[in-house]
Amino acid sequence: MIRKKKHLSEVDLYQLKVSDYWRAFWMESFSYWMICGYLFTEYVRPQSIWTWADVLPWAKLFLVFALVGWFFNSKEKWQNSRISRWLLLFLFSVIVSSVFAYWPEYSYDRFSYFGLWVLIYFLIINIVNSEKRLIIFLLIFLVASYKISLSLSLVWASRGFSFTDWGLQGPPGFFQNSGELAIQMLVYWPIAAALALSFSSQLSRVKYWIMMSFPITAAMVILGASSRGGQLALLVQLAVFFPRKLLNPKAIVALLVILALGLALLPESQKERFQSIGDDRSSRQRLLYWENGIEMMNDHPVTGVGYFNFAPYYERYYTDDMLYDKAQLAHNIFIQVGADLGYLGLSIYLMLIVITMLETKRLEVIAKGLNSAILRILPRYLNVSFLGFLVAGQFVSVVYYPFMWIHLAFVVCTGNLIRKRAAERKHVKPGKQIVRR
Repeated sequence: MIRKKKHLSEVDLYQLKVSDYWRAFWMESFSYWMICGYLFTEYVRPQSIWTWADVLPWAKLFLVFALVGWFFNSKEKWQNSRISRWLLLFLFSVIVSSVFAYWPEYSYDRFSYFGLWVLIYFLIINIVNSEKRLIIFLLIFLVASYKISLSLSLVWASRGFSFTDWGLQGPPGFFQNSGELAIQMLVYWPIAAALALSFSSQLSRVKYWIMMSFPITAAMVILGASSRGGQLALLVQLAVFFPRKLLNPKAIVALLVILALGLALLPESQKERFQSIGDDRSSRQRLLYWENGIEMMNDHPVTGVGYFNFAPYYERYYTDDMLYDKAQLAHNIFIQVGADLGYLGLSIYLMLIVITMLETKRLEVIAKGLNSAILRILPRYLNVSFLGFLVAGQFVSVVYYPFMWIHLAFVVCTGNLIRKRAAERKHVKPGKQIVRR
């Protein structure tokens, strides 16, 4: 007698059984395997751990295979979004700015820094098009980030929570620098909290607290990373996150405990760094970058000095305001965009941010009453995640890092699924249910 395989629903995945995830993953399409492979190699970077495997550009290969697989899969339709249209407008501003740059060759050499994110964004929103796919994809993102947060929080604890000049450093790649590492933790912990709460009714106590250790270790890394911008962003996230529950005694106690632990764990030398803001060389150089970056915008209001031309332009025309041997980027996402792309690019970038924030707020309303815990909870936490990036981004140059572009893809995927569920609910007569297969 042949036993029929049990159908896997989205709720089955809430139990975090490895066997269910493994089976669900291999039941998906080739393009989905490839986009998950890209996410794994980009965030986990196994080729950096096992150097013998670092012989091919694995991330780019997975992207190529994902594109080919999506193109030849007739079931994966094109997904429309207002966010996508503004993203393409921003790409257009990058191209125009590169053409009219002071050093166009400098822009063309770095075009892939943003062009690849556009490709990755469109692949994600078009391939991650079901709840099961979204859950698996988010969990890969979270587990990859947890690998970093757990190991580095243990490193910091082994140092007796002491402060070092370099703080904590992540693996080679986008998160190696302590500032960028802190931002990854800022965007990751709210999504981890959302999944933990979504799955809580289906999890054992052990699995639930393992999930809750994701945001806890992320907060520890933010404190230990020595990034003042990251620590300030975490404080803003908590200030925005808790007010909705101020009348809840448990929330008040939790907030007080978090703040007390943060102050206790924060090294004295790090507290002194906050007191020296504006006086130390790093702060003074940032202020000069901001002041002169605004001047660049005003002098070149339409297309800026050129995509990725900030540093060479600064070295050429602001030598008296260089406190280091070489000029860096603007250390502020808005000034980085405005100086490079002018007010045209900055306006589009700001609109992209505003539309994304409004979209997640709108999704919160639409998702109320849906019979999907993750779709009800996720939109609010996505906004908290994005807020962390925006606040920390006032102190570092991370416009063309994965943070915002991957986040936009998460928002669009979530929005498409919420609207699909809401439409199904609207057209189902009372007393009837949709059977998912």
